[in-house]
Amino acid sequence: MKEIIEALLKFRNDRDWEQFHNAKDLALAINVEAAELLEVFLWKEAKDVNRDKVKEELADIFAYAFLLADKYQFDVKDIVFEKIKKNGEKYPVEKAKGTAKKYDEL
Repeated sequence: MKEIIEALLKFRNDRDWEQFHNAKDLALAINVEAAELLEVFLWKEAKDVNRDKVKEELADIFAYAFLLADKYQFDVKDIVFEKIKKNGEKYPVEKAKGTAKKYDEL
């Protein structure tokens, strides 16, 4: 992940785009790219979507998410593992297995 973040920062810095990459706009960009991902699925069966477009939009989402994490000096690996642990506590296997209920409904 460090290699990815370094490449993203170089790409951004080579173009002098850091001035546009404040936390608010990075968060908004994630949402815009997520909407573009949803658009790939709109009115289609999942099997009929353009896989290359899914890949492209996911890459955009990941890129902005990594840049936002870097902005706050978060270690992506650490925050993802922390969230998995927290979700494990909220959704214990014995209660959550096989159900889509929210944690407060288990």
